[in-house]
Amino acid sequence: MAVNALYSHRDPMLKKRDDFEDILEERRNSSDLKYALRCYTPVLYKGVTPCTSSMLKSMVLQSDQLHYVINQVSKETGKATDDVKEEASAILEEMAQCLQLSTVRFFAFTLTKAFKTLFRSICVNEDGIQRLQQAIQEHPVVLLPSHRSYMDFLLMSYILYTYDVALPVIAAGMDFMGMKFVGEMLRMSGAFFIRRSFGGDKLYWALFSEYVKTMLKNGFAPVEFFLEGTRSRTSKSLTPKLGLLNIVMDPFLKGEVFDVNVVPVSISYERVLEETLYARELLGIPKPKESTSGLFKARKILSEDFGSIHVYFGQPVSVRSLAQGKVNRCQFNLVPRHIPRRPGEDIASFVNDSAYGLVRAQEENMVLKPWVLVASLLLQHHHQNQAAGQKRGIALGELTAQAVWLRDLSRQYGAFLHWPDHIPPSEVVSSSLTLHRGLVRVCEEKVQLAVEQAGGPAGPGPHSSVAPEEELLSQAVIVLSCASYRNQALHVFVRPALLALAIHTASSNQKQEVFNSFSFLRNMFSNEFILCPGATVQDFEEACYLLVKTGALQFTQQEVLVTERGHSTLAFLSSMLDPFLQGYQVVCRFLCEEATETLTEKQFIPAVRKFIKKHLLADPGRLRYMEVLSSDLQKNSLAALLRLGAVWKMKGVEQEMLKVNKVMVNSLEDTLGGKLPTQKAAVARL
Repeated sequence: MAVNALYSHRDPMLKKRDDFEDILEERRNSSDLKYALRCYTPVLYKGVTPCTSSMLKSMVLQSDQLHYVINQVSKETGKATDDVKEEASAILEEMAQCLQLSTVRFFAFTLTKAFKTLFRSICVNEDGIQRLQQAIQEHPVVLLPSHRSYMDFLLMSYILYTYDVALPVIAAGMDFMGMKFVGEMLRMSGAFFIRRSFGGDKLYWALFSEYVKTMLKNGFAPVEFFLEGTRSRTSKSLTPKLGLLNIVMDPFLKGEVFDVNVVPVSISYERVLEETLYARELLGIPKPKESTSGLFKARKILSEDFGSIHVYFGQPVSVRSLAQGKVNRCQFNLVPRHIPRRPGEDIASFVNDSAYGLVRAQEENMVLKPWVLVASLLLQHHHQNQAAGQKRGIALGELTAQAVWLRDLSRQYGAFLHWPDHIPPSEVVSSSLTLHRGLVRVCEEKVQLAVEQAGGPAGPGPHSSVAPEEELLSQAVIVLSCASYRNQALHVFVRPALLALAIHTASSNQKQEVFNSFSFLRNMFSNEFILCPGATVQDFEEACYLLVKTGALQFTQQEVLVTERGHSTLAFLSSMLDPFLQGYQVVCRFLCEEATETLTEKQFIPAVRKFIKKHLLADPGRLRYMEVLSSDLQKNSLAALLRLGAVWKMKGVEQEMLKVNKVMVNSLEDTLGGKLPTQKAAVARL
């Protein structure tokens, strides 16, 4: 296999990335009020005359597509056309943004105050901003930021205002509407509100898609939305949602605009504001409802240090060039354009592939801080302690040496690492530990996760006054918070890590066996990580190339050989994925042992959580990874089992029931554990 020949031209070390500029530096040295009231004259799409929000609404209500759907709904429901029109007008009123510069200026002033208190720096790649300004003048633009915090869309608008770039209109969830005053403020700063799900509501879907397309086609403003659909509570990229991407590509596919430019934006937080909130949510502790009073209660975070933010505006991606040779647009000439129709298979496949490619582009430009590497190492040390029933910390010097090793490895894998090379590594590590002191404990030059304060790493203590379950959840909050930082680096390591696991579980070191094992694991985890559909061979080759390049593997004609120095690298990489592996195994065990005939999808998470808690409390050494308590991991494993046909849904009286093929689930659990007798059968079945 000529892995090197295939992959040398894509060596991740050769990636050229832009430099950053700290936009807070100037804010710290000049008047905030002057900044908020500055002259703001953004360049617009082909010099269009800006239209008002009310003109935009009337264009939508008068569109051919909406008239067609209104008549359809009127016939289907028996309602008078005028009544349906009135309903449409009310929906649009609830949905539409109402961008006002005065509100934007208010946010510019207040956010400057908050940002200067919360963050050391907000670093932006200015070359990316210049590319964006150019793109906005040439074609309609869609901004696709990554989504890890509530802060994301405020931050995006703040940066664009700072650089005199046209402010975007932003798709926001309806839950923000419930926040009195703040909801309306967001609307006036460019947010338009959409329901989380439309069901089969034709009228709502038609209004929403027509509203977005009208803004896009007329160059009203760049359209911004989150491709992942919701915030990632785990700091891993989520499987992309395709609804809005379908809508923004539609004007190009139907020949209504020459092209659409899509700009992936990567937002990296050194410390996430919602850190413990996310961990608690993943453990089933309900999140507080979005409210204005909640916002004011959250003011106490202003006294904390959240490090720096890096925002990287990626290369604008032309939808026209993406579609070249993949989509036949002639099919759109056969039906009048205003008649809604389901996209064909080629369109659906094109949009799906594009979505995965865009999320990968976001991942590529995510900036990793030293803490991400330190957190990865501390978690692995914690897991080793769990297995051995020990409470030892790791020596600070040893942790620093391991962090330097991991720094060099991640750079060779192409990570966008922001490690200050002019500062001694021991200071870099100590500084990271100080910033994240809520998650770690440093005592006598020994470092460990702060689970000791929450009850001790080897499980709840017998003399504790806190209930064992409460103690377990307190520890899990620390572990899941730490895991969310490790997860920021997973896109760098996931392919080599899958190969490391495959070598460990394959029945021999024959290339074909290792590839089969890799293919099985990749398929199993394709709801967990961003693994592009149909790219198994490319991912395998990339993993081989990286492990050969870093001296961990050698290939003969038929075999995969681990080098002397490769054992420690492969052990580290395998350990990164072990919590996911055990999480999927535990879900399989639950489905085989405790799934009832009447188990519904809604009952699944609470039931599997109860099962896992019982096992963690009874035998903490056997289940080494508290990450298995994460609802995200549990949902993804169920999605994988549904996709593979090991579990299926059956219509019940009120809700769909989950039906389990226990033989297949058992076989998958064995294969994940590397038990060889069932492996070949499982691979063949998949």
